[in-house]
Amino acid sequence: MLYSLFNHFNEVLGARLFTYISFRAITSGVLALCVSVWFGNWFINYMKRHNISETQRDEKTDPFNVNKKGVPTMGGLIVIIAILLPCLLMGNLSNVYMILMLVTTVLMGLLGFADDYIKTFRKNKDGLNGWVKIGGQVALGLIVGLTLRFAPAATMNEVVTSHIENNITVVEKTPEIKSTQTTIPFVKHHNFNYADLFSWLGEENKYRAGWIFFVLLTVFVVAAVSNGANLNDGMDGMCAGNSAIIGIALLILAYTSGSVVWAEYFDVMYIPGSEELVVFLASFVGALVGYLWFNGFPAQVFLGDTGSLTVGGIIGVCAMVIHKELMVPVLCGIFLMESVSVILQTQVYKFYKKRGRHVRVWKRTPLHDHFRTSVEQVLKNDPTCSIIFKGSRNLHHENKIVLRFCIVTLILAAITILTLKIR
Repeated sequence: MLYSLFNHFNEVLGARLFTYISFRAITSGVLALCVSVWFGNWFINYMKRHNISETQRDEKTDPFNVNKKGVPTMGGLIVIIAILLPCLLMGNLSNVYMILMLVTTVLMGLLGFADDYIKTFRKNKDGLNGWVKIGGQVALGLIVGLTLRFAPAATMNEVVTSHIENNITVVEKTPEIKSTQTTIPFVKHHNFNYADLFSWLGEENKYRAGWIFFVLLTVFVVAAVSNGANLNDGMDGMCAGNSAIIGIALLILAYTSGSVVWAEYFDVMYIPGSEELVVFLASFVGALVGYLWFNGFPAQVFLGDTGSLTVGGIIGVCAMVIHKELMVPVLCGIFLMESVSVILQTQVYKFYKKRGRHVRVWKRTPLHDHFRTSVEQVLKNDPTCSIIFKGSRNLHHENKIVLRFCIVTLILAAITILTLKIR
């Protein structure tokens, strides 16, 4: 709103500030943080007054006697409001990428809210049917993938170069095209076109097949990252802390893709208009940092699926929009570890159960719970169970686990950024 207003009156003193991405991004980030803290305080008090909370583990199941009963859930609403308000004020609402991110925030927020509503108000711990969740994620992935395919504004310049001519910097770009190119980390001239996977179909058909593959990959990435963030949301400050770090890395990558100068320097494709993602991601990071004011141990509010599904969806969609999806396994390594731990645990348990044995890979999943669960706790519930990776007998408080997971994410984020030069 403010962007459009000041852009219209560009001769007004100070109005030109709104043409600078850096100004709008910093303002959005600070505003999101303030909204998150202010609205978060009101939201928590409101939920407590009305005794609205989801049943959580209590001191009987936590080795450190941490009681989390009565803590309000649906804290994702704090993050969502804190993202939307700054973006609506400072963002370019005609930009296709900003529109996609706002749609992602609202759709995933509604999906998560429906799940939390069933758990909280209908007292059904299972929440929304799993297939309905997957269906919502698939629908979002299709919307994003098809928009990138058919929206006229969603284009890229595969190569950007510049040189000095008569003391003037002259920028030369290849034509704006629609492409299924992506960035491969650690490889020089590291662009790869998915259409090349289908060269055997002929010159014309390979591009059609490449776009079909790209849309399906978008669906997969959105669902995978969203569910990974959901699994990571099990300790105070865990999901929000990791996601804020990932958001900063994505902000840097988006700025690189949306700047002619930096796109040339790092030898990546230039995506016109993607610089608007910097404004959105600044709001995203600011909202999460503000939310951590209340979610740090001991938590005063939980994200719930309203927040975790939304946060994961935003990360997945943003990676696809800037064509950096192949960096997701590195950048979101913690989410990947959490998801793989659950899948392995489930499959191994099922495999041995058919043979009359109870075998676990870890003491408990998702993986972060493995480090605060003792072997004795597992054997108490299942005396015949065998555990492959028992780990240390020393249990860790969730504060230490969260801090260490965030340190790992910080390292992975740094590696992701470094991949632009290490190739």
